[in-house]
Amino acid sequence: MPRTVVFDLDGTLADTSADLIAAANHCFVTRGHGALLDPVADAATAFRGGRAMLRLGLDRVGAPWSETDVDADYPVLLAAYAEAIDVHTRLYPGAMDAVERLLARGDKVGICTNKPEGLAETLMQRLGVRDMFGALIGADTLPVRKPDPAPLRETVARLGGELRHTALIGDTVTDRETARAAAVPSVLVTFGPDGRGVADLQPEALLDHYDDLDRVLEAVL
Repeated sequence: MPRTVVFDLDGTLADTSADLIAAANHCFVTRGHGALLDPVADAATAFRGGRAMLRLGLDRVGAPWSETDVDADYPVLLAAYAEAIDVHTRLYPGAMDAVERLLARGDKVGICTNKPEGLAETLMQRLGVRDMFGALIGADTLPVRKPDPAPLRETVARLGGELRHTALIGDTVTDRETARAAAVPSVLVTFGPDGRGVADLQPEALLDHYDDLDRVLEAVL
């Protein structure tokens, strides 16, 4: 039976944190605050999205701020990120080998991310792997985004798959809650900034390395 395997992007297929943080720091430097975020220490926040990075940086300024400031800087962050989207970004070891094994088995493979669709498409094309994924749903593809289950369901539909034979591979509570809402098993990777701490989210399985993906999927599907 062909399975449908849907991957998150940032922090799951690729370590995008350094390029994301560089884009956020561009906003802070433009405001005269300097680079407020560290590409290593703040990697976990980077994987929670652009607005999360802006909020963290603004907190560190020590002056009052509001969501209006975040809204004002968000387009600036996206523009800076688009200009340098793949300077430091790297696919995680074994990720594409694992995808190739899934495709060889006849499985359907897609991406469901909270990165804006255009940026996700650009990044995957720059990395040279977009053609390996049959569908890509981004944060703005639908009126809602993860953890609403609709983007995951739409990814599966575009792949021609079935939810009852689907697993979501992710790295954060957002992916865990998306899978729960869609009633599909979640597999959370442990090679991100949170490490094995993602076990606290009680996913159906943990993934320590993409070499183990076949075994893990056999256990949950």
